Amino acid sequence: VDAISKRFRYDSALVSALKDLEETILEGLKSKDLEEYLSGPFIVVIKESCDGMGDVSEKHGCGPAVPEKAVRFSFTIMNISVTNSKNGSVRIFEEAKPNSELCCKPVCLMLADESDHETLTAILGPLIAERESMKCSELLLEIGGIRRSFKFIFRGTGYDEKLVREVEGLEASGSVYICTLCDATRLEASQNLVFHSITRSHSENLQRYETWRANPYHESVDELRDRVKG
Repeated sequence: VDAISKRFRYDSALVSALKDLEETILEGLKSKDLEEYLSGPFIVVIKESCDGMGDVSEKHGCGPAVPEKAVRFSFTIMNISVTNSKNGSVRIFEEAKPNSELCCKPVCLMLADESDHETLTAILGPLIAERESMKCSELLLEIGGIRRSFKFIFRGTGYDEKLVREVEGLEASGSVYICTLCDATRLEASQNLVFHSITRSHSENLQRYETWRANPYHESVDELRDRVKG
């Protein structure tokens, strides 16, 4: 695969993000009246995001010519909790603005089209393998002068729907529908994994998008969503 990409090792990116939160973690322990020398394990919930960045051909300044499309894979630390013998699991950190760019940590940036299955698989494959290995392992990291253990729970709620099948499956999609061409919901799919059919063409899909954009019948949000659902 001939593509330009830049990525960090997933575990290194997580270490960097946790070190940025070092003071916050220590303050969280103190605010919850927990012992500052707790070694863990600390449970860290990660929200992953992967989406196309659109046309970047005129966003790169005076550097070399680049392809028009770019895709970014990133993550956000949503919350951190630790088990205490007296109170059970105690949350010591929760991201106040989880959708903010300020707390979004990039792991991989690639100059590729998000619909290019071959390129995405080649570039994201090793990164996903790193993530899978971290699901069943612990990270040892010195926080506040004490070595502490961290376990990670990954959530893929930030994936673009076209990328869902590449990295996480239906679990990652924020929509209740399977795709933009099928009216079957994920609940229906879980009850019937055999029969699914495409219920409209791409041209019909574009018509629904235009209906959503223009709202020609002056409907409420719920009525409009029901009209263009899927």
